[in-house]
Amino acid sequence: MHKEFILRKAWNTLEDLVMRRSKLEMYIDILQVLAHHEPLKLTHIMYKTNINCSVLKEYMEFLIKQGLVEEKTVGKRRVVYAITQRGRTAIEGFRELRQVLPIIEETENEMPLPY
Repeated sequence: MHKEFILRKAWNTLEDLVMRRSKLEMYIDILQVLAHHEPLKLTHIMYKTNINCSVLKEYMEFLIKQGLVEEKTVGKRRVVYAITQRGRTAIEGFRELRQVLPIIEETENEMPLPY
């Protein structure tokens, strides 16, 4: 019974990890979409990142304040968003970090299970 509980808890934790993205992961997703498809309207970013509109607006505001994204007006009223050079530098930093992370994950996987 104890093993079943541990396995169930581990499975639920794994499902949470697979299903949910952290704020950082969502910021990175937004930056990557803009790096590949800029400039974009908010609705296009929303569809490409799979982030709901109200959350996306909050995240875009943060990215703009950090100087990673800029808001541009095209024509009289069309608002689009583009990644800045600082945003491109941030993406590159995350790519480098991802190259290091598998080493950390391999070390954690070598640890014996508690049961």
